[in-house]
Amino acid sequence: MARLIDLHGTAMGEFDRRVREIRLTDWALPTPCADWDVHDLVNHLTTEQLWVPTLLGGARVEEVGDRFEGDNLGEEPITTWEVASREARTAWLAPSSLESTVHLSFGDAPAELYLWQMTFDLTVHAWDLARALGVDETLDPDLVKEVHTWASGQGFGPGPMFDAPVEVGPHAGVQDRLIALTGRTP
Repeated sequence: MARLIDLHGTAMGEFDRRVREIRLTDWALPTPCADWDVHDLVNHLTTEQLWVPTLLGGARVEEVGDRFEGDNLGEEPITTWEVASREARTAWLAPSSLESTVHLSFGDAPAELYLWQMTFDLTVHAWDLARALGVDETLDPDLVKEVHTWASGQGFGPGPMFDAPVEVGPHAGVQDRLIALTGRTP
């Protein structure tokens, strides 16, 4: 499980690196996520981070209510991301964080599954943000390999979260296969 904690830290770093490249004029740029611009994408990941300490602390989604709905970035979006991600990471680093059960929107789940989901989301959205900003899209190869292995066993397909996987050639690298798995065109 320590390995997963490390992968999460790497994924957090990949997304954070792209957030720090956002310029004032970039917030309205489109992303590979059809309905989101850069602001929406960063708000989504920031909101996910805001949930972490609360859920790892044992709260249920219905207890939290609408506290994290809407725009959580405010006037200083990069600073808001930094604070939310730091607090989430701190919660994950607590000694017993992966031993708990979290109460997610789809039901109770082991914290380890929740951490895999968070690591996956940070990884894929780091690529999305890089693509939107026109910056280096290359993600940490070890992170990509591990996340691809995990995601390949999750049965992703067309639905509310992803389009159907995109076909890539037999010589496609692991990163391209991971991105294609989520319905994005690498």
